[in-house]
Amino acid sequence: MPRPTAAQFVYGSATVVTTTLALLLLFRTESGIGVAAVGTTALALGLLVALRLPRPDRRPTAAAGRTATDRASAAARTHQALESIGARERVTAGRSPARTDQHSLRR
Repeated sequence: MPRPTAAQFVYGSATVVTTTLALLLLFRTESGIGVAAVGTTALALGLLVALRLPRPDRRPTAAAGRTATDRASAAARTHQALESIGARERVTAGRSPARTDQHSLRR
C-alpha cells in the first residue's frame, strides 16, 4: 500500500476537525453516545476525503524514455555548442589529478 502524501494528511485532518466542530455545534450533543457518533462520523468523512485525493503521477520523465540515439544526438549538439564558444579542454569537476595521502573520512 502506498504511503499517504502530505496533502492527504492535511485535507483529512482538516476535514475531521471542521466536521467534528460543525456536527457538535449543529446537534448540540451532550451525551457520550452522541459525541462518539459525531467523532466516528468525522473520522469516516476525513478518511474518505483523504483517500479520494488524486495521487501524484509516477510516470517516468521524458529523459528516462530517451533512446541511445537521442542521447548521442544530444551529446553531439552539446559538443558542437562548446566548440562554437571556443571551449577546447575539459575541466575536471573540482578534483585534483594527484591523489593525496590523507584520510577522506568516508566509509
